[in-house]
Amino acid sequence: MPYPRLIINLNEIYLNALKLQKMCEENNIELVGVTKLTLGDPKIALVLKKAGIKKLGDSRLKNIKKLVENNIPGPFQLLRIPMISELEEAVIYADEILVSEEKTALIIDKIAQKYDKNVQLILMIDVGDLREGIWYEEAPQKILKLHQKLKFANIRGIGTNLGCFGGVLPTVKNMNLMIEIKDYLEEKLDKQLIVSGGNTAALNLLEEKKLPKGIYQYRIGEALLLGTDATGHRDIPYLSQNTLLLEAEIIEVDYKSSVPIGEIGRDAMGRIPHFEDKGWRKRVILAIGEQDILPNGLKSLDPTLEVLHASSDHTIVDITDSTTNYDVGDVIKFRISYGCALRAFTSPFVEKIYI
Repeated sequence: MPYPRLIINLNEIYLNALKLQKMCEENNIELVGVTKLTLGDPKIALVLKKAGIKKLGDSRLKNIKKLVENNIPGPFQLLRIPMISELEEAVIYADEILVSEEKTALIIDKIAQKYDKNVQLILMIDVGDLREGIWYEEAPQKILKLHQKLKFANIRGIGTNLGCFGGVLPTVKNMNLMIEIKDYLEEKLDKQLIVSGGNTAALNLLEEKKLPKGIYQYRIGEALLLGTDATGHRDIPYLSQNTLLLEAEIIEVDYKSSVPIGEIGRDAMGRIPHFEDKGWRKRVILAIGEQDILPNGLKSLDPTLEVLHASSDHTIVDITDSTTNYDVGDVIKFRISYGCALRAFTSPFVEKIYI
């Protein structure tokens, strides 16, 4: 049996999707199921659709193409602002596209006309996280100006992204700011717009019934696939965290010093490692590394184990305090964080097993 491997529990993901879809429906919110963590995995996408999620979103156009080619029904939302070089395919494969640059929107407009396709645009607004989007103070006028130039593509609404780059949390204040911009634009344009304002980090506003009226769309991936909220640093209590399990095989067991001997420089990743002197410890090496996972995102099912460090191909785990007699060829199982799962799905060296 090949290792390392990622065990994907489709039923647990389905139950998470069912709960979140119901929660969003009850609050008049369109849930976009985000598949980017899984590289647009068709099996997982099909589970999300079966749970009632109508629209799927991904930041990579190749993933959306994969879903289309595997007969997964749309519509599809392209989450990352598309490159000029991929706009033709973006129009062909995506139904809703997030944009912030006028130049990009105008080229989409011309291509949409060429294909006679009703492409929907979500104009992204930066309310403080400093990732993509028109700065909120300039957004109303820039969007009005763009609207006058568009001939075929349609501005469906405005959106924002929080908790990804700057770690700025979704709050009542920044959500209300989006609603104010929407209300102003609706009055000037004499048309209804949506606000795509939520991701996993914004679920707490729904849970606490603090989400301002007018936020229409949530784009959610992490909560569906892991049952966690990395920005809020929490396991979401009403969702399952038993969706993904990473298994890695032991290739060495030995007692060694807890502190390296010799002059300390940088490790293979360019970092200066720090070690606590605990004397000699029993440790194992796993045949998995930073090319496949984030070591600080590994949480062993054996709570006595401590993940120490990793290079590109090896992960070192302290097993001294465990009552299990681990040996070469044995397998250690881990729950994983969002960042860790992102690498595991991306790595071709991690086998994907569906249950």
